[in-house]
Amino acid sequence: MAIRRALSGRIMDPTPVVGARYMSSWWRSVEPALKDPILGVTEAFLADPNPDKINVGVGAYRDDNGKPVVLECVREAERRIAGNSNMEYLPMGGSVNMVEETLKLAYGENSELIKDRRIAAVQALSGTGACRLLADFQKRFCPESQIYIPVPTWSNHHNIWRDAQVPQKTYHYYHPESRGLDFAAMIDDIKNAPNGSFFLLHACAHNPTGVDPTEEQWREISHHIKVKGHFAFFDMAYQGFASGDPERDAKSIRIFLEDGHHIGIAQSYAKNMGLYGQRVGCLSVLCEDEKQAVAVKSQLQQLARPMYSNPPVHGALIVSTILGDPDLKKLWLKEVKVMADRIIGMRTALRGNLEKLGSPLSWQHITNQIGMFCYSGMTPEQVDRLTNEFHIYMTRNGRISMAGVTTGNVEYLANAIHQVTKSA
Repeated sequence: MAIRRALSGRIMDPTPVVGARYMSSWWRSVEPALKDPILGVTEAFLADPNPDKINVGVGAYRDDNGKPVVLECVREAERRIAGNSNMEYLPMGGSVNMVEETLKLAYGENSELIKDRRIAAVQALSGTGACRLLADFQKRFCPESQIYIPVPTWSNHHNIWRDAQVPQKTYHYYHPESRGLDFAAMIDDIKNAPNGSFFLLHACAHNPTGVDPTEEQWREISHHIKVKGHFAFFDMAYQGFASGDPERDAKSIRIFLEDGHHIGIAQSYAKNMGLYGQRVGCLSVLCEDEKQAVAVKSQLQQLARPMYSNPPVHGALIVSTILGDPDLKKLWLKEVKVMADRIIGMRTALRGNLEKLGSPLSWQHITNQIGMFCYSGMTPEQVDRLTNEFHIYMTRNGRISMAGVTTGNVEYLANAIHQVTKSA
């Protein structure tokens, strides 16, 4: 009884109560993140019950029935892989075979740079991961530098270099009035940037505009970047997917290599092999010699270690199996051309339908642009009308994913665009 009275009369320590109050308030200041402008389009599309709805916002290839595609070369590679490989960790640098085959696509099948081992390269988590690795590498070893990013660009580029804490500047790229390249202003920005700046370049099929420099313009861009001692970093997400010819789509890179640049390249197999969910890509940095390449690769691996430790194995096996087998590679080249040709065909059909409707506007830019996306020139208000009145979904900057255009919906899409733009 005496013990019970002693316990009931004891003053309790208040510390646990205070601690509980702090724990309950840890996340009270966290606000919901803004919706991703691209992924939010798909969410809205899926929630729309209208049977005639069209999604031309998604950045993934669809066949002429609007369905996702798995390439036959990928299915065959998976059949060969099944049951023949273990699930052990890859090295931090990823699959050696996949990286070697990937470098051949970018630098050339018989590149002396590859033979001389001057390229530091690691497998990355698709193009996004390759860009992030390069951004962190830039921050660690060129901490006073900044990155110049085109206006406009893929929205995630800004997120990547922001989170790597690299200062960002922009350079002119798209010319709204002509729906083409603002070449003179771009060259001026290259000339006026501080010596030794980093420049992010889209190797082909610029996202979101579909506007690429001509070969002669690429040569002039290369010249001015070299004069200023800038570092050119190419994001090449659409090699083969743009024109149907991987060699043609790598022309910008080959020009820079001919001019003696030490460049960096982010490569991805999301679009050109349809391996969106496998997250397989490569980051490469061209160095002065083999010794420097060894050092750079070791540092790229060190950056990858606390991020994700090792890249995934399955997508790398698919890529190396396809590119390492002459017959499968031939099949892939055929299939990637089919995808590119369908996109090009839909550009022609969309433009033709708009012109047939008697649109007072010029739609020549639809067929002048290249790759998955068409930068239509429509205003955010016009895009809102497409969504609200016609159940057509796209990003509010007017970017049309040509992958979502089919022979079954192109007339409906053209008519809707005509209705919201004819009074412009």
